[in-house]
Amino acid sequence: MPKPIYLDHAAATPLDPAVLQAMQPFWQEQFYNPSATYLPAQTVKQALEQARADIAKVLGARGPEIIFTAGGTESCNLAVHGIMQQYPGANVVVSGVEHEAVLAPAQQYAHQLAPVGPDGIVVLEKLQKAINDQTVLVSVMYANNEVGSLQPITKIGQLIKRLNLERQQKNNPLPLYFHTDACQAAAYLDLNVARLGVDLMTLNGGKIYGPKQSGILYVKGGLKLQPQINGGGQEYNLRSGTENVAACVGFAKALQLVQTKRHQEGKRLQTIQQDFLQQLPEVWRLNGSNSQRLPNNLHITFPGADNERLLIQLEMAGILAAAGSACSAQKGVPSHVLKAMGLSDQDAQASLRFTMGKTTTGVELTKLLKTLVKLLS
Repeated sequence: MPKPIYLDHAAATPLDPAVLQAMQPFWQEQFYNPSATYLPAQTVKQALEQARADIAKVLGARGPEIIFTAGGTESCNLAVHGIMQQYPGANVVVSGVEHEAVLAPAQQYAHQLAPVGPDGIVVLEKLQKAINDQTVLVSVMYANNEVGSLQPITKIGQLIKRLNLERQQKNNPLPLYFHTDACQAAAYLDLNVARLGVDLMTLNGGKIYGPKQSGILYVKGGLKLQPQINGGGQEYNLRSGTENVAACVGFAKALQLVQTKRHQEGKRLQTIQQDFLQQLPEVWRLNGSNSQRLPNNLHITFPGADNERLLIQLEMAGILAAAGSACSAQKGVPSHVLKAMGLSDQDAQASLRFTMGKTTTGVELTKLLKTLVKLLS
């Protein structure tokens, strides 16, 4: 049976062989608890801290600002709950196209949804209007996991900085923090936290050819969070529990690899992406921004089609794709991202997401196009 064409890299990526090699010693040989005091355990502790330092270097941060988590969802929850639990009566503002890992915790507090335009990009003026004197957290994802649109993170960071200065002038004691979910952005975009102007950043190893259930939360120095997992005080008292050293080391290696190659790989995928779009029948519609989008993302509406039926037909033809976020695929309801962008329920349920990766070729997308034309003719 031939290997299928895999076009769902936004959901999961295969483990890079170099990442597996970096992780290998920590399963059996260097299995020690890094909190133990004897020498072999301290060697493991050194490997853990080296991984933290390697990640910090990529982000332009300091080691203690990197908190290891078990993936992106935990990281987002720590960011949202960790801030909001400290300020009873305050509110949080998030974009209407966030992943459920941000939306679900935000909905447990007073919250506002900042609207997006038809391209899936936050409207800065409307975001500013959603922020009031009781807002303590703004969370806007760097790159959307469904339609691939890129948010103006640097401009939002500048807005947050200006609003904080205005609060000081008005003697408003509440801080205003900025969190971004950068899980989909890590393989292709700049992650320097100072240039972006973020206080908190979420990253996920499972999206960058690292191990699943690995990730980090960047926490700007001096920022206090309420821990969500209490116990032995690991991870600077923010995430208790014996660290998964293999996953931490694997995450660091994966992040280094994708960031080193991000310009080259981004250009390669963008070429394939644009070649595909140029051949798209006029009746099919690309969702999200045409220019401000991830180079590996193609999200298309096929008017009148049933996306669930189409997914099954594609799989039978040897092509694996998605109707949207893998975390929401079982709900059977129209995507909240597409609805926030103004798509009707009918069009939302006639749309598919194709996300490429480092093994994707132009030949594979040619086969995808031919298969889609055949299925929908």
